[in-house]
Amino acid sequence: MAKTVMITGSSAGFGLAMAKLFVAKGYRVIGAARRLDKLHSLKAKLGDNFYPLAMDMVDKDSISQALASLPEKWQTIDILINNAGLALGLDKAYETDFADWETMIKTNIIGLTYLTRQLLPKMVERNQGLIINMGSTAGTVPYPGANVYGASKAFVKQFSLNLRADLAGTKLRVTNIEPGLCEGTEFSNVRFKGDNERADKLYEGAHAIRPEDIAQTALWIAEQPEHLNFNRIEIMPVSQTFGAQPVYRD
Repeated sequence: MAKTVMITGSSAGFGLAMAKLFVAKGYRVIGAARRLDKLHSLKAKLGDNFYPLAMDMVDKDSISQALASLPEKWQTIDILINNAGLALGLDKAYETDFADWETMIKTNIIGLTYLTRQLLPKMVERNQGLIINMGSTAGTVPYPGANVYGASKAFVKQFSLNLRADLAGTKLRVTNIEPGLCEGTEFSNVRFKGDNERADKLYEGAHAIRPEDIAQTALWIAEQPEHLNFNRIEIMPVSQTFGAQPVYRD
């Protein structure tokens, strides 16, 4: 029987690319997102192996209600891909809107951990499952304006590793995928609050990672032998690398 994958944030970007690829490869996909209209449009394209599920990651009740609404044949989830997440703004910490910080914390940390906590016990009971978390190089490499976004992705990285520590002795696997500069998603359009020109300029000539690259990475992880665990996979486009740490002088 085909494995069932739940993908959050599946109405756009990485999640959309993953949903298309996993269905094409014979998996059953629960696509979770706030924008149910986009999910229904996706179901019309992908067919009966795609199940649209309205879920708002900033609202624990929404997550609980969504899970409770799943039909019986969709309730056994073999793979959870915690893809939903966002960055808001690039302002300095002393200039940012605190509401943006709250939204990032609720989505990137609280929503992710709450959903994981709801699904984990049944995975442990079956002694089978895979959790793929979407981190970021921002969780390792600080940069101006990343403040809470980078901190939230550092949390996701450590949460993934600590899950593995708690799951010692089980067959459950956990991987944190940590992409660098990515285009073809709504990430920067959301970060810059609809300033599409600013978002587009960020990727000019950069040959950045594409959503399909991340989807292929997630599928590769899912299809590896079950005795292997990939703790972290950090991915950057060739155009992106590390630089000297700046020093400001009097």
